[in-house]
Amino acid sequence: MTTALCPQPGIMEIALYQGGASAIAGQSDPLKLSSNENPFGPSPTAVTAVAEAAANLHRYPSTDHAPLRAAIAEVHGLQAERIICGVGSDEVLTLLALAFAGPGDEVLYTEHGFSLYRIFALSAGATPVVAPEADRCVDVDAIIARITEATRLIYIANPANPTGTGLDGEALERLADAVPASCLLVLDGAYAEFFEGYDGGASLVTARDNVVMTRTFSKLYGLGGLRVGWGYASQHVIDVLNRIRGPFNLSKLALAGAEAAVRDRQFVETCLQQNAEQRARLTGGLRQLGVNCDESQANFVLARFADEPEALAAETHLRSKGILVRLVKGYGFPEALRITVGQADDVTRVLEALADFRRAG
Repeated sequence: MTTALCPQPGIMEIALYQGGASAIAGQSDPLKLSSNENPFGPSPTAVTAVAEAAANLHRYPSTDHAPLRAAIAEVHGLQAERIICGVGSDEVLTLLALAFAGPGDEVLYTEHGFSLYRIFALSAGATPVVAPEADRCVDVDAIIARITEATRLIYIANPANPTGTGLDGEALERLADAVPASCLLVLDGAYAEFFEGYDGGASLVTARDNVVMTRTFSKLYGLGGLRVGWGYASQHVIDVLNRIRGPFNLSKLALAGAEAAVRDRQFVETCLQQNAEQRARLTGGLRQLGVNCDESQANFVLARFADEPEALAAETHLRSKGILVRLVKGYGFPEALRITVGQADDVTRVLEALADFRRAG
């Protein structure tokens, strides 16, 4: 049977997104280190807030997200009216493409950048343009060299996924200075909280009309199951995005959980401290085993083996020990595994399993 219905140009070029594995055949409770989730789970106050909100599920949620935006603004020292909330930061990033890019326009990102950037561009009918990286780091000069009159969006993950590397403030400012007024520089800060001393791009947004920063509650805050994210930009950009945002895009449960989570600063600080300590343990332990890895500014480490066969063998061995990590061939690293930083016992378990792998040859 044939049909005359055709999707918009670019849509059929999109490959379906593949999330991190969550199950191992024959094992009931594997150690999941494949999706960069918070190993401590969500804040207990967030769990309580969600449970309390569940009693009013017959009521529609707010359309302006005012209490959550106020909490975010208070914690981060921002202006609430310049904040937009979405179904994960993914929705905000999608809205940016739909609002500001289209056929004949270009969307620029880096070669190892988050795989959804290409999808955002194609969904809007725009042309994806890829800039090379240098030693697994975003190359500012390479990005600048690929900016054209047609460039409408530049997506930069900082820290980057899956490398964990990050650009400092000076490099970001140099990039922002080179972006024309007709283009938006979008700083995807899904892992920004883990990058010590980094404000997620807030100072750049304050100083410029064409810089946007996004954040998520899925990583540090442990609310991946609720799907909440937010963006911060100039008022004119936020006004445009709110015109195409669904009025009830966030549920009562999501709004209540996120507000409680962002206000629980003690839980946040504990998670950040534990991540920094265990990230150092994991990085040091991998290097002692002869596995290369860069200094990560996120909550995961990119472990680089000699070649693809060795990485596949290591992943298979970890699975046999009940440990799930992420193969990242699709990101251009067939020789690597992305390993989420877990709790102390989790890191010990990973290192012992890989030591056993090395001993087995």
